[in-house]
Amino acid sequence: MLVQESGGSVRVSEAALTEIVRRAVASVEGARLRKGRRRLGVELEDGRARADLQLAVAYGRVLPEVSAAVQERVADALMRMCDVEVEAVDVTVEELVRS
Repeated sequence: MLVQESGGSVRVSEAALTEIVRRAVASVEGARLRKGRRRLGVELEDGRARADLQLAVAYGRVLPEVSAAVQERVADALMRMCDVEVEAVDVTVEELVRS
């Protein structure tokens, strides 16, 4: 839940949260969320967010650069769209793929 006030509350479904993160990751050239993951590791609680993502990165890309770009884009998307403070975006490169 993002907001709870006397006039009501605002919630973000897991599907919407997944889409926000998926699009942020896809905006980084050479990166995508690893396929086959059933749940996305994103938690929203008390106005704070934390993400744990598994990535597939195109072979030949500089892994620390791609990972840092994903962290930045995901944090920015969560801050802008959910109005939360992002504590951490942890990424693990689990797969290299041909582009």
